[in-house]
Amino acid sequence: MTTLHFPIHTEDVAPPGALAGFGGKALLVGAVGAAATVAGFVLAPAEFFQAYLVAWLLWYTVASGCLGFLLLQHLSGGAWGLAARRILEAGARTLPFIGLAAVPLFLGMKELFLWADPAHVHGDPLLEGKAPYLNVPFFIGRTLFAIALFSFFAYALSAKSRRQDATGDPAIRGSMHNLSAVGLLLWVVVNTFMGFDWLMSLDPHWFSSLYGGIFVAGQALAGMTFVILIVNWLRQREPMDAVFSRRLSHDFGKLLFAFVMFWTYLSISQFIIMWQGNLPEEAIWFQHRFHGGWGWVAAAILVFHFFFPFLILLSRSVKERTKTLARVAAFVLFMRFVDLVWLSRPTWHHESFSIHWLYFAAPIALGGLWLFLFSRELAKGPLLPVNAPNLQEALGHE
Repeated sequence: MTTLHFPIHTEDVAPPGALAGFGGKALLVGAVGAAATVAGFVLAPAEFFQAYLVAWLLWYTVASGCLGFLLLQHLSGGAWGLAARRILEAGARTLPFIGLAAVPLFLGMKELFLWADPAHVHGDPLLEGKAPYLNVPFFIGRTLFAIALFSFFAYALSAKSRRQDATGDPAIRGSMHNLSAVGLLLWVVVNTFMGFDWLMSLDPHWFSSLYGGIFVAGQALAGMTFVILIVNWLRQREPMDAVFSRRLSHDFGKLLFAFVMFWTYLSISQFIIMWQGNLPEEAIWFQHRFHGGWGWVAAAILVFHFFFPFLILLSRSVKERTKTLARVAAFVLFMRFVDLVWLSRPTWHHESFSIHWLYFAAPIALGGLWLFLFSRELAKGPLLPVNAPNLQEALGHE
């Protein structure tokens, strides 16, 4: 096991050589998935756009979730965030790729969104009333603005952190704190509208004021599960085997537990409010997702997205064992995928449950390419902010 001595130098926490192999394998898997996805586009264009939407949203929420936790860490100064800062920065810096990956969706708007087809809007008073907001140019502009804004914060914070590594200037900490205060507020607000745009507007006659909050909570879950998985991978290799202690693993487990609870609270609150209102225009959305086989998916989400992680994460020993916690995190991340399918696919196939093989090929394609870019970003510098104040205390060294 590696032993770190303070002060830490950048060469002491250089990325492991295995990181290049990790990225190469991810690229290979992504290329195979991409070939299958392109074939699916030729064979079943409508299914392609629907599956690609889920794939894009899954990896967008992972990348954006990394940025959210990076902003939160600079505000809170928690030890968990100092140890994982480089993971969060690398994940957040993939956001420009996520923006580029949205281009196929922009080309298939009419296949996905009812309001994107003028033939459906004309004569529908509700859609005509929403047209100033729900129109293709404004929709694309909002998405590109969100990606550009989040990319700015990702790269600005990364640059400041690297400058702190080089100079040790204590004033940089305050600068990152102030930037993150603005950034976190914008991250929550803008992502709320991203949830309205990309998921809720699939059913433009239905609305929920809690939907954006649920989408934001889902991003936090996706980001934290990914961090836990990478921490587990790095902990088995030098030099990070000396960094990620049981105490830090417990912190990550507590955060995962907290956001499982938060996501569940918002989701159940949305259901209870609409059940009490008992309005036909609100109930129809749940009817499509509770019948025709989709009800079993809803039950699985309740059991495996809430009850299972809730009960198992109550155990302190589970949270302190990084490998066990990583298994739970992988399961929760898979359930995030299931939830995105359940939120979107019944819009087009609510008569009965069905799933197309593209729903697996597209996430693998985007995920492999995304992980390749992530590994390249992570390999660009030391795995710890070596001159960050309180780093020694955060890592549990006296």
